[in-house]
Amino acid sequence: MSNPSIVLDIRALARLSTPIIISLAASMLIGVVDTIMIAPLGTVALAAASITVSIQVIFFACLYGFVSGTSVRMSETFGADDADGLSEATLAGLVIGAGAGALGMGLMLALRPGLAWLGQPPEVLDALSGGYWQAMAVLLVPFTLFYMLKGLFDAVGAPWLGVSVAFGAVALNVPANWLLIYGIGGWDGLGLSGAAYASLLSQSASLGVAWALWRFEPAFASARRVVALTRSEVLRQLRAGGMIATGYFSEGAVYACVGLMVGWFGAGALAANQIVNSVATVLYMVPLGISIAVSIVVGQALGAGQDHRIRGIGVAALSLSVGWMVTVMLGLLILAGPIAGALSADPAVVALATTLFWIIAATQIADGIQGTMLGAARGMTDNSVPVAATLLGNWGVALPLAYGLGVFLDWGPEGIWIGYGLGLAFAALLVSWRFFWKVKRLTPAPNAPT
Repeated sequence: MSNPSIVLDIRALARLSTPIIISLAASMLIGVVDTIMIAPLGTVALAAASITVSIQVIFFACLYGFVSGTSVRMSETFGADDADGLSEATLAGLVIGAGAGALGMGLMLALRPGLAWLGQPPEVLDALSGGYWQAMAVLLVPFTLFYMLKGLFDAVGAPWLGVSVAFGAVALNVPANWLLIYGIGGWDGLGLSGAAYASLLSQSASLGVAWALWRFEPAFASARRVVALTRSEVLRQLRAGGMIATGYFSEGAVYACVGLMVGWFGAGALAANQIVNSVATVLYMVPLGISIAVSIVVGQALGAGQDHRIRGIGVAALSLSVGWMVTVMLGLLILAGPIAGALSADPAVVALATTLFWIIAATQIADGIQGTMLGAARGMTDNSVPVAATLLGNWGVALPLAYGLGVFLDWGPEGIWIGYGLGLAFAALLVSWRFFWKVKRLTPAPNAPT
């Protein structure tokens, strides 16, 4: 018989996480649209996109960490009915977003020459010379600013508004891709670079709409009062977001290293990797959304003095996340071949992508558990130890195993992803153990003296 309290927590988490998941998925769907529309350009174009995304994911992860810290601060001030505080938090968040996005852009641009030193295929690097890499680097700025404003929409109880704007960007990306990649009339288009310019245009348009809503929509009047930008508010958000960004960086950087190691096996391996990752990243938005939702619900329970609820909330979040990941795993096992065949005409790429789908399907559960438990830990303001656990799992286990199995033992891209998955499983065990140990210390046993 199911625990009624856990069932209620599952329902609450599902309601809260649904708009978060959909909006996150919208940002990843732009990448899926790019992959589908780049695919006819051939294996080298897909490989170039794979290298770019492998690096860009590091920046996305870090930047979203700062967005998360600001979003929590916005929620606190809105919950306290502090209009000046909400306006100050919003202003500081946008300043941080602009600065962090610009820094990320600069670093990504600076990394471009170093790709040649990392053993990537020369023909793939040549494909990046037309502006694809540069445009995807510039995209980091509107991405960060948009999600700062979307965090405001979530904080004031208007999450579906952010969803609508995010999906507007996806809708715009389709015709923009078609026009800029393949051209119109007598114009031949820009090829691979056109996909990056279309993504940049779409993300910038969504930022423009979100900015207009913040400035003119009556629902956000309490977030646009004229206030001073204070050093204390900026530092407060930087401290909170910095710790979260560190954890996200750990995962993103190892993920990038895995993508670069796959590149050592040629353009075909990179193309297969891009097909698999474009699908897997969208599917992962569900546990990521659950992670964000559980951090909010755990924080609310702690604030209300309901410590006894936290273990049940954690179990509910795990149940929801694992249930989704099992479904994803079964779906990928069945549909791996058809998906790969739809995105590439190269038989070798299709065969490798199909195998990688099966391997990555098996890692989805561990990945979902790790992300969900990190979110629950954030809700308890328990950041340092869980982040250390992910650092150990990713850098101490996942990366060495990926290199050892894939490169040293010459198992190829399949071995790289098997090693990475084993490292995720190790990190998931550590973070889960930490959460339940912390809950046990926080909440006395039922018969313990008070």
